[in-house]
Amino acid sequence: MENTNAQSAESGQIPSLAVLIAYGSLAFPLAGAFIALQVIVPTYYAQSLGLSLSAIGGILLAARLWDLFTDPVVGYLSDKTPAAWGRRKAWVVASAPLIAASVWVLFNPPENAGNTFLLLATLGIYVAGTMSIVPMNAWGAEISESYHQRSRISGARVIFGLSGTLVALLLVDNSNNETLTESLFSITVLTLVGLAISTPLAAVVVPDRSVVDTQKSSLREAMKLLSRPSPFRRLLLAFLLNGLGNAIPATLFLLYVTHVLEEPAVAGPMLFGYFVCSAVSVPIWVALSKRWGKHRSWCIAVIGSCVFFSVAPFLGSGDVVPYAVIVVGTGLMIGADLALPSAINGDLIEWDALENNRRRPGLFFALWGTASKLAYALAVGLMFPALEFAGFDATITNAADDVRLLAVLYAGPSLVFKIAAIVMMWRFPIDETEHQRIRAALDARGI
Repeated sequence: MENTNAQSAESGQIPSLAVLIAYGSLAFPLAGAFIALQVIVPTYYAQSLGLSLSAIGGILLAARLWDLFTDPVVGYLSDKTPAAWGRRKAWVVASAPLIAASVWVLFNPPENAGNTFLLLATLGIYVAGTMSIVPMNAWGAEISESYHQRSRISGARVIFGLSGTLVALLLVDNSNNETLTESLFSITVLTLVGLAISTPLAAVVVPDRSVVDTQKSSLREAMKLLSRPSPFRRLLLAFLLNGLGNAIPATLFLLYVTHVLEEPAVAGPMLFGYFVCSAVSVPIWVALSKRWGKHRSWCIAVIGSCVFFSVAPFLGSGDVVPYAVIVVGTGLMIGADLALPSAINGDLIEWDALENNRRRPGLFFALWGTASKLAYALAVGLMFPALEFAGFDATITNAADDVRLLAVLYAGPSLVFKIAAIVMMWRFPIDETEHQRIRAALDARGI
């Protein structure tokens, strides 16, 4: 009888295809913009505008550290926004024009743009993105409370995000500085058009029925949540470590194919192939998570990524084929990274309700967004200065030892961080059985 009731509750929380499409579409323009920000902008400002690697790394890290403040604030304000406005919907709609303006400024800089310009423009896009992404992620977790439906919702967002990434990558031409400038302009147009379509579509079609508590939630609450051992802190740290393992090769990608492989023309096709494989693998990993569980499926995928990445430090000039194997293999693994951790975080909203008598999806996904963005900030903030300190110069032909250092930094640290994440998550306590127990206990309390 208990299983029948669980199945009945599950069926009542299945979002329609229209809702999945409308919600997922929000990720399309954001993904196109942020793949350019993470992969193209650092190298573009170094090669085309002449900013130093250390300056770029420091600026992007400083801008991201600002999110340590803005993410919890937006999460808190999102939770406290009047339900009549649409707690999540109002933020997503209001942020769209700010994202559009920020993308235009950052991706189309004047020729004399310097460090101050990069800092202010990056702060603008990060703050505007936070205003959309934090409420959007909380919104997705609230569409359904079902363990497996959350994987579908997260998967829909990831599929659209990967589609936006792929379309943006089709617009990238890394042949020279002029073509890279044109690529950034094209991605700007893609972002603006995508925002104009997806934002009103989601506002009309996707229900916003968030339920939050009325207790005070603040930065102090966020620090209190992180200060004590819990499944949330464990998941968040593992997500940050694995994210850093993904962000380092993403940040160094253009430099790797240009200076290690000495094949800059393959950058676009390689990135495109990587994200095609990612998109294909998302529904596969969502399906596998029903058999193995979300956290165990994620760990298996991360192990697979480590196996492929372990070859990258040993490649050299002209090794395009073995690198393509790495790209395809890691792309097939990354679908789990994109879909499953966020779905696990959604399950912890019920854990919080049972253990702490709180419902704080805005705060949970604010801290989640901070971890995600901090990973990329640390990647560029650490790797770019390390390369420059070692004598590497993105504008010239470098010595063999400097190129080998680039190859090692591209994959070596990633392996360390990913293995640490696996160790933390392999025995994660919140699986499907435990989540059903938590839901039953909340139902018994009438929560």
